Amino acid sequence: MRILTLISAIFLLLSNLSSHSQENDNDFWPQWRGPNLTGAAIKGNPPTDFSETKNLKWKTEIPGLGHATPIVWEDNIIVQTAVATDKKGGVEGSDSEGGGWMNPTSTEFIHDFKVLCVDRNNGKIDWTTTVTSELPLENTHELGSWASNSPATDGERIFAYFGSRGLYCLDFDGNILWKRDFGQMEKRASFGEGASPYVYKDRVFILWDHEGDSWMYCLDKKTGEDIWKVSRDEPTSWSTPLVVEAGGKIQVIASATNAVRSYNYENGEVLWLSTGMTGNVIPVPLAKDNILYVMSGFRGSALQAIDLEKASGDISGTDAIVWEYNNDTPYTPCGVLMKDKLYFLRANNGALSCVNAKDGKVHYSKESVDGISTLFSSPTGATDRLYIAAEDICVVVKAGEQFEILASNKLDDNFHASPVIVGDQLLLRGFRSLYCFEELD
Repeated sequence: MRILTLISAIFLLLSNLSSHSQENDNDFWPQWRGPNLTGAAIKGNPPTDFSETKNLKWKTEIPGLGHATPIVWEDNIIVQTAVATDKKGGVEGSDSEGGGWMNPTSTEFIHDFKVLCVDRNNGKIDWTTTVTSELPLENTHELGSWASNSPATDGERIFAYFGSRGLYCLDFDGNILWKRDFGQMEKRASFGEGASPYVYKDRVFILWDHEGDSWMYCLDKKTGEDIWKVSRDEPTSWSTPLVVEAGGKIQVIASATNAVRSYNYENGEVLWLSTGMTGNVIPVPLAKDNILYVMSGFRGSALQAIDLEKASGDISGTDAIVWEYNNDTPYTPCGVLMKDKLYFLRANNGALSCVNAKDGKVHYSKESVDGISTLFSSPTGATDRLYIAAEDICVVVKAGEQFEILASNKLDDNFHASPVIVGDQLLLRGFRSLYCFEELD
């Protein structure tokens, strides 16, 4: 009896430890759009009011230029950036200001592509690793950067992705474990790159949609080698794949212009497909309770809610599509799925809509977020609030069925990266600096 009691106690302890570990994992921000790729923090209560002098825990200057949203694991903030050197086409530049004159988005200069680890407690840069130094062969949008792909982590490894510069796996001391070169992308209209990797269990997924041969890559996260690779009939997109477990299968879902497709996690075979979105698809798929949400908003509007348990084969026009709402959807910003509500901005401007995620009922639409005319970041949700960053402002909007602006916070920077929320901290990555806000006594 004592042995059985002891075994039961050990089992209970291990179960509690496992549960606690999982809860802690969810508290972090391990990849683009957060722990569940919904754009919302599982737990979080950052300040509503903040500025350069209020509730600012620390502020750290980041070299170079990068619009990649940072990720967070424990006390480590991982940031990607591209730093222009004074080497012009392989030749040393000459300037009395020591190279400070270089345009950070100019293809004339070799860039150092860097991964930084910043201490979440004090803003100190613990280490910097230059993964490669190259002359970019492609152009990028004048409002973009060569470090717009967000990294990802499984808590043991960091997966820093720079598109045509490759994917780099690092440990948490900044050592490069392996690297992978996918070739050179040809993005539509030289708009630049920006899709992020997605990590699930022992695999890393890369969506390689461009004007050349497009692919979905499934890689072994320990080696970077292909587990499978499938060809895609798709033009340029900037979306990130999503892995979900539904319908008795693990599915890898990619949203794009010609079709929304679900791939078999094991071998890459297409499980189902739906009608595509608009051109230039950027917003990531979102999922909860076996319902998938895909949207885009370039030269048109498209939003579908798909029942993953019903989806099989070509689901276009079937009851697997639960509802559609083809109005006021986002071009660059991703949506936020939080507490059975779906929030999204119209195109690239500050017009916010909120619909019921279950049935598509509109709670409000095109409400103006004062102070924001144009933006390229995505909203982030926490508790009962949305944080929307653009230009020199971060606006806090009340979450729920009624639209209400809670605060408009002015800052001395510009923001294309999206807000990150971990616990009681709000992280904002600007053009020049990384901010950490926390309620201070």
